[in-house]
Amino acid sequence: MRKLLVIALVGLAAQLVDGSLGMAYGLTSSTLLLLAGVAPAAASASVHLAEIGTTLAAGTAHWRFGNVDWRVVRRIALPGALGAFAGATFLSALSTESAAPWMAAILFTLGAYLLIRFSRPLRRNPAAGRLRGRFLGPLGLVAGFVDATGGGGWGPVATPALLVSGRMEPRKVIGSVDTSEFVVAAAASLGFLIGLGTEGFLLPIVLALLAGGLIAAPIAAWLVRIVPAQLLGAAVGGVIVLTNARVLIRAGDLGGPLPALVYLLLAAGWITALTLAIRVLLRTRRERALAATHATDVAPPTAEPVGAGAPAHPDPR
Repeated sequence: MRKLLVIALVGLAAQLVDGSLGMAYGLTSSTLLLLAGVAPAAASASVHLAEIGTTLAAGTAHWRFGNVDWRVVRRIALPGALGAFAGATFLSALSTESAAPWMAAILFTLGAYLLIRFSRPLRRNPAAGRLRGRFLGPLGLVAGFVDATGGGGWGPVATPALLVSGRMEPRKVIGSVDTSEFVVAAAASLGFLIGLGTEGFLLPIVLALLAGGLIAAPIAAWLVRIVPAQLLGAAVGGVIVLTNARVLIRAGDLGGPLPALVYLLLAAGWITALTLAIRVLLRTRRERALAATHATDVAPPTAEPVGAGAPAHPDPR
């Protein structure tokens, strides 16, 4: 019972992070299950089955808070489902641990780019137009495959790629990725059901993760709406960098004091980026306040309505 309570708390924390940053539910939950000795395929299967409920709740909450771009959801969800189904059936018979360093290197690079981008003033690029299906389709396919084979990865792959485009607000990126993940989780669960059978799902763990995630989903959707985009982007970048640095360090078989030194340098870089992001945010708010004050000062006086002061028509007498 105590173990299931701990898993429920992990599900709550994982959904809180996932709903506010657009990633890390599967990564956090799968890591715990693997540490507990659960087989990779069973861990991924259980997490994805729980995600059907958590992503439905998260998507509903994001929709109610206006965080969803339904055009993006439609164009990324179906390819993501196809990729997740293929990845689930593949993982049922084969481990993909050898591919982890390559994926981590790509995500690490994207995370570093996000840290640099969001430590400077945000410049939206509306002139570039909307995201096209020829970009969203392959992105969904790759993200879905990685998500099913790695026990998590839909958010870490899809969220950075959409953020770096500069064509969507961070909160809408996160809301759209979380909403489309419902379809991805359902397709992955179907693939695991075909590949592993019902015994591949650990139902007590699924229910514990689901309970924690359902509690956190509406809180996370509200949080992503009030957290400034500047801080949100820098936070996402730091999470991606630190998470994937761990995989790269293990793949490189670094020993001695090197891992600690690498983590220290990365943490210092993340703190620096967050500090710069806060400064940019405060400066932007001051500039907007000054612009609003100036606009009020130079506004022309309101014309006096008819009937106030002199009569509208001369008195005939």
